[in-house]
Order: sequence, then structure tokens, then C-alpha cells
Amino acid sequence: MKNIFKNFAVFFLVFAIIAAIFSLYSNKIEKPEEMNLGQLVQEIQNEQIKSIQVKGNQLDITLNDGSNRISKKESGESLTTLLSNYGVSPEKISRLELTVGEEANSTFSFSSLLPFLIPALFILGMIWFMMRQVQGVNNRAMTFGQSGAKLADQKTKVTFKDVAGAKEAKEDLQEIVEFLKSPQKFLDLGAKIPKGVLLLGSPGTGKTLLSRAVAGEAKVPFFHISGSEFVEMFVGVGASRVRDLFKKAKKASPCIIFIDEIDAVGRQRGSGLGGSHDEREQTLNQILTEMDGFDNQTNVIVLAATNRHDVLDPALLRPGRFDRQVVIDMPDIKDREEILNIHAKGKPMQKNVDLKRVAQRTPGFSGADLANVLNEAAIMTARKNEKIISQETVLDSIEKVMLGPERKSHILSDKEKKTTAYHEAGHAVVAHYLEHADPVHKISIISRGRAAGYTINLPEEDKKMHSYEDFIDDMAVLLGGRMAEKIFCHEVTTGASNDLERATAIARSLITQFGMNEKLGFRTFGKKEEMVFLGKEIHERRDYSEKTAESIDHEISNYVQQAAQSAEKIIREHKEQMEKIVSVLMEKETIEKEEFDNLVA
Repeated sequence: MKNIFKNFAVFFLVFAIIAAIFSLYSNKIEKPEEMNLGQLVQEIQNEQIKSIQVKGNQLDITLNDGSNRISKKESGESLTTLLSNYGVSPEKISRLELTVGEEANSTFSFSSLLPFLIPALFILGMIWFMMRQVQGVNNRAMTFGQSGAKLADQKTKVTFKDVAGAKEAKEDLQEIVEFLKSPQKFLDLGAKIPKGVLLLGSPGTGKTLLSRAVAGEAKVPFFHISGSEFVEMFVGVGASRVRDLFKKAKKASPCIIFIDEIDAVGRQRGSGLGGSHDEREQTLNQILTEMDGFDNQTNVIVLAATNRHDVLDPALLRPGRFDRQVVIDMPDIKDREEILNIHAKGKPMQKNVDLKRVAQRTPGFSGADLANVLNEAAIMTARKNEKIISQETVLDSIEKVMLGPERKSHILSDKEKKTTAYHEAGHAVVAHYLEHADPVHKISIISRGRAAGYTINLPEEDKKMHSYEDFIDDMAVLLGGRMAEKIFCHEVTTGASNDLERATAIARSLITQFGMNEKLGFRTFGKKEEMVFLGKEIHERRDYSEKTAESIDHEISNYVQQAAQSAEKIIREHKEQMEKIVSVLMEKETIEKEEFDNLVA
């Protein structure tokens, strides 16, 4: 209704403006002066008339001076007869230019119609527009329960060649491709077509890309929709959209349905406030029913993706629904290099750009992170007005993705700059001399993001498991900055707040999650649960006593204290190297791996 009133106001305003313009135009038109027949005869007698045009009963008169007049005569009588009856001599009549035209009333001039035509057209247009809007509302109301699933463009197909890494996941999904290509050979052996495949993995690992690759390999229609698109404020709409989606899929069989972020509707039932009438639960129930309703002859496979498989309802994961669960891990160094090669296509790069070195510097990066690194490198190159991406720019883009952009306006005082240099040098020296710590790749005292400086430690190879010694050395490296401040600056600053937080978290995990504390034994303490009450809240259920809690706090303090002592010992033993590193940092602000190795050699 609000839009209708708004459109009506716009129409009225436009109509008023045009009417005013037309009124102003019509007033400017000069109408000829009208004379009676007596005056006409008198002017003819005085030989002041040049020509007369007869249009039925109307006479258009032109005087010798060029002015125009109009007059009227009786109908059914000619002008010459009329003038003769008034005593005008034939000689004077013959001197006039007499012409006969069409009757004035036989045709209507367009100008005479405009005052009526324009308002009528505007009123009709306004009524048509309002009726169309009302009809659109009715159409939307009728299609409210239809699914918003989109059919992927068949022209731009994605295949497994376009997906780097994830070898095991592609092998598992290859079976789905064969099912869709030639289902009969499986049916002849009594095998049932899988009804659902659940893709599990961290954000950015390529779950959506893999599902599109399955459709591209099988050359079948691909319907994609997000889990949140099912749920509406009205009860029953989500279930209706699920029914409509599966109805479309059955008509397009064989095909693939892809539901992204299925945890939006697939969470465990009974965890919300709505009870059995919760719209999300009704939608989930309909999905379960539709998947059970598939027969062996319906070549429709449901692919779903989520990074929160722990909150999914068990009914979704039972055999017969999502029969396959494909785990997509974070890419290792070889996979990262392949991903970088794919995203480097179409980007002009210098010949010395080593993507293997970039892969070594990006452990823990997902495919989306790596794509973002090269995209940031291209943006940085364009901002420098350069045409080719260099190795230095790519490495800078890694730090921008990890830590944020350089804060060039964040200028430190000489004292703060020197404190930061000692802090970062402390991290680097402790990491260098601890056996299980990751090697140092770069030290910088240039502010990035919220960090005044940073030290990049990267493992020589990707690790799937971490030992007790790894955690102990990591805590010592984190506390190296604080101990360097204490030893060389004789004060401590707030710059180590994040280091202390991370060291405390590692110490707590050693005790409560990994069971690596000899005093408290091989067990876990506490269990994290997700509570849903007017929002999401992570709650830890304590399964230990207050006395044990006191012991945990004591052991955490011991771990952190021992790590601090270890870091302090290393820094005091290598004061000369610390001074060298700080001196170079104060001069150049950045030290790369090769230069650092020379300084501590």
C-alpha cells in the first residue's frame, strides 16, 4: 500500500506539471479577432479585404495589412449571394481571392483534443500501473511456497580438473559421477543409488566447487540453494519449498540438488524455543521425508555442505539419507602449490615468482585464502601502477591476508620502536634455539592490523599431529617477547597481551583436552556444549570437582612459568645476537630468513 500511494503521488505531480505547461502554451496562442457581416461588407466596400477562405459557415479573412479576422455566415447560402444581397458590386467581389475549404467541424484539430486526451491517458496509465502492482503482489503470494533453487548455467561447467588438491574427496565423488552417468550397471547388481552425500570441511576448502565439479563431470542439471532460503517467518513455507524443490528435481532427473550450509535447517531437533511447531524443524522433517521417498529409479542425488557437522540431527546422517560423508581437509603444501597455479592463470607474473615458496609460507591456508592472496597481490600491483606482479608483492599480500594492511600512519616513538624491536627479536631468538619450534621466516616492526610488529614462524613441513614438546616450545616462543622486554627495557608493556592469552590457552589445552599432564593423568576435563536460548551460547559442562579445578589452575600457571624461564635463559645466553637483530631492525625495520640466519650464525 505504501508503494501504491507513492506511485499515485508521482503520477499526480507529473500530471500537474504537464497540465501547467499545456495551459501556459495554450494561453500564448493568439486567436483572430471576430467581425460581423456588416463590418465585413464595409471593409469590402473600402477595398481593405485581400482574401476570404470559406470553411462551411466560418469565414477566415485576411486583410491587406496581413492581419487575420474571422466571421460567420448563414448555413446553406453562398458567400457571393450573401454579399450581393448586401449590395456589394460584382466588380468588388471579383477582386477578392475567394477559396473554399473543408468545414471546420468536419475534423477535429489535435490541439483541441489535447486538454482531454492527456488527462485521460495519465489516469488510464495510473490505473494500469496500480493494477499491475496488485497483480504482482498476488503472483508473489501464489509463488511464496515455491523453492528459490537456481539452476546452474550449463555453459560454464566446472570439472575435477578445475579443483586442485582434495584427491581423496574427488575419488569418493567419482563414484557419484559414475552413478549418474550409467546407473543401470549398478541397478543390475541390486545396488541402490546413493540418496545423499554430505561434504564436511572447514570454510573455504572448496565444498561448493567440488559439488559443481560433480555436476560438470556427470553433465546433469545442478540445482543449488542455501539452507537459510527454506526458512521463513510463516509456518509451513519451508516445507512447501522443499516439496517444490524435489518435485522440480524429479522432473529434471538425473540431476543434483546442492544444499549449502545445511546446518541452517538440519540442526538437532528440540534445541530451540519453538517446540514441535518450529519452522526449521518442519523444514527438516520434510527434507527427511522427501529423501526417504526416493525410489531406486529416481536418479536424483542430494549434495549438502556444512562446516558444523557436530550440530546436525542424527536422522540426517543415518544410512538411507546421507549415505556418504566426504571430508575435505585443508590443503597440504603440494595442494597449495596446485591451487596457486590455478588461481595464477590470467594474472601476469614475473618469471622469478616462485609459487612453491608462496605455498611454504601459507600453512593452514584454505583454497579461498590462497585465491585471496593472489587477488590482493594483483590489487597491490595495480595500485602501484605496475603491469606485472612481482614475488615481493605476492609475499606482502600473504602478510596482508594474515595480519591486515600496513598501518603507515601508525608512527611509533623511538622508545616504542626499540621496545617493539626487542620484543620481536625475543620471539625470533627463542624460536631459533628451541629444537621443536618452527623456523623464523621474517621479523618486522612495521605495524600491521592491530600488531605493532610481528615475527613469522613457519613449519618446514605440514603437521597433522603435535607432540608435547611442540606445545612446550611454542609457549616459550610466545613468552620470548615479554622476557626480552623485561631483560633489555627493564619494563613490561601491553604488547604481550595476545602472547599471554595464546600461551595460557595452550597450557589449558594440554591439561583439559590432550591429557598431557602427568599430575592430572590421561583424561579430559569439561565438555563444551552449545546452548540455544535467545541466541547461541557456548557452555562448558564441568565434570570435575572444585579441588580438581584448583589443580588445573595451578598446573596452567606452572606451564606458563616454566615457559617464561626457558625463554629468559635463552635470551640471556644470546644477548649479543639480540643486540645485532635489534640494530638491524631499527635501521631496516624488516629482516628476512636468510639475513636472520646470518645474524644468529
